[in-house]
Amino acid sequence: MSVRPYRDIERRKSRKIRVGNVEVGGDAPISVQSMTNTLTTDVAATVDQILRLEEAGADIVRVSCPDRESTAALKDIIKQVHVPIVADIHFHYKRAIEAAEAGAACLRINPGNIGSTERVREVVKAAKDHGCSMRIGVNAGSLEKELLERYGEPCPEAMVESALNHAKILEDQDFYEFKISVKASDVFLAVAAYYGLAEACDYPLHLGITEAGGLRGGTVKSAIGMGNLLWAGIGDTLRVSLSADPVEEIHVGYDILKSLGLRTRGVQIISCPSCARQGFNVVDTVAELEKRLAHISTPISLSIIGCIVNGPGEARETDIGLTGGGGGNHKMYISGRPDHNISTEKMVDHIVELVEERAAKIEAEEAAKLAAAE
Repeated sequence: MSVRPYRDIERRKSRKIRVGNVEVGGDAPISVQSMTNTLTTDVAATVDQILRLEEAGADIVRVSCPDRESTAALKDIIKQVHVPIVADIHFHYKRAIEAAEAGAACLRINPGNIGSTERVREVVKAAKDHGCSMRIGVNAGSLEKELLERYGEPCPEAMVESALNHAKILEDQDFYEFKISVKASDVFLAVAAYYGLAEACDYPLHLGITEAGGLRGGTVKSAIGMGNLLWAGIGDTLRVSLSADPVEEIHVGYDILKSLGLRTRGVQIISCPSCARQGFNVVDTVAELEKRLAHISTPISLSIIGCIVNGPGEARETDIGLTGGGGGNHKMYISGRPDHNISTEKMVDHIVELVEERAAKIEAEEAAKLAAAE
């Protein structure tokens, strides 16, 4: 237990699998995923989008493979990117086999949807032969007819039963390298289904509130649903589903994890909403800093507070802090201590410089540790 037990999150114990070179489950960090929205057959556009997702910090990227042309393009795409690629397969078992042969690290598939036991056996063989894991993806909007008739509507029990039924099909083929999701656009339904599934099995869980909505509404919905689960220790990998640029999904995913202390990538800005007491324009300053510090991946905390009411207290808890003062003269804090003053005109450039210097120092220290350990 830590010195602040109210902040402790005890993660659910799950088995560990691999998606390419990324570990999922067990003690592995919670990974952040997104999905391309380009035509997979447009190799250049799809590669460009995946590279942008990589730059934003994506650990895993999913690509839709609805037809033979898409799985053919997948081989060329995988050669040009660096993150593991999940092939999204829905009904045709041959697409799954082709995706495995093309180099996909994982197949998103519901084994009960692809036909006979023999077809499932062929897909499992392809996965084993090519080192693929799988994700069983249950969605409230596409539950099996038999379950809907029996339960009357999509409900947590039906979703968990569907997931376990699909899992058994893979288990019967002696295949256990898979994770499971039980997504719904209804936050209450999704959260209840994940809680039920977390109790019913020890497979790693892929979190998501599906069809969450646009950037603002979808972010709020996802933060409520996934935040609830993550706080309870449930979840091994996640995707924020937004009707927006997929890069935003990565940003929001990391922000959710950072707010719970589960991942610490990039600059975390703690800032006030601003008021009449502010010594500088907080809103514009934060917007500019977010833009200019987006390239930093090293974990650094930065507080930007408009006045001295809460400024010194917040600065004590951050790596770098700025507190607004009078007459366009503001106080900079380094490692929680007051250090020097800075003018309004120079403060943004100065803060960017301080953050970049600190990031470079941390990266150099980590590189030296790695070199000493080798």
